[in-house]
Amino acid sequence: MKFKVIIVEPKYQINLGYIARTCRNFGINRLFIVKPRAKIGKKAIMFSKHASDLLVNAKIYRSVESAISDCDVVVGTTGLWSRGNSNFKKIYAVKDVARNLSRISGSKTAAILIGRDDTGLNKNEIALCDMLAYIPTNPEYPVLNISHALGIILFVLLSENLNPQSQLESRRSEMELRKERKYLFKVFEALIKKKRIKNKNAVRNVFRQMVHSSQPTRQEVHALITALK
Repeated sequence: MKFKVIIVEPKYQINLGYIARTCRNFGINRLFIVKPRAKIGKKAIMFSKHASDLLVNAKIYRSVESAISDCDVVVGTTGLWSRGNSNFKKIYAVKDVARNLSRISGSKTAAILIGRDDTGLNKNEIALCDMLAYIPTNPEYPVLNISHALGIILFVLLSENLNPQSQLESRRSEMELRKERKYLFKVFEALIKKKRIKNKNAVRNVFRQMVHSSQPTRQEVHALITALK
């Protein structure tokens, strides 16, 4: 899965700078802007730090429709999820968006549509989205700065192992860990057989529950096996 970050009508140079910096932090090396209201000036360049090239080389579009025309799925963003109105059913917390995207096979491109600094996405733009993402925040002050929101969104999406190779490696690692836990339980079973324990079944169950609830790493499982042997 590839991500195309599209900023709609940004108003403030400082936000443009921070957005470019955030994109670079997460390995996004192209920036796309729809009808910018802010110039890519000295302030934007200053706040972008080492990502000024993303601003200088940003592709500018005249409409959201043209910006998303090469994308397979469009994820809109909102700080006020109720803005999606009752007809828009696909409104998800960002972690659920990540899970939905992880089910899409092949080399696809997902647009992350970031709304205006001051008013967000309008209803017509929301209607162009396949799903709408929100970040659960304090309901007394729910709206994040757009650059902060983008950082959280990219972190969550990339943390969900959307790269197929990463998913494969993760599954292999989990399978190996399961085998080692199984061996740990075998070692523990051999140990308690030698002990005078009145209710071995209860001890066995408590040990298994402790292991499962603590979610030990492979290194921790190895340490337990060494100690018990």
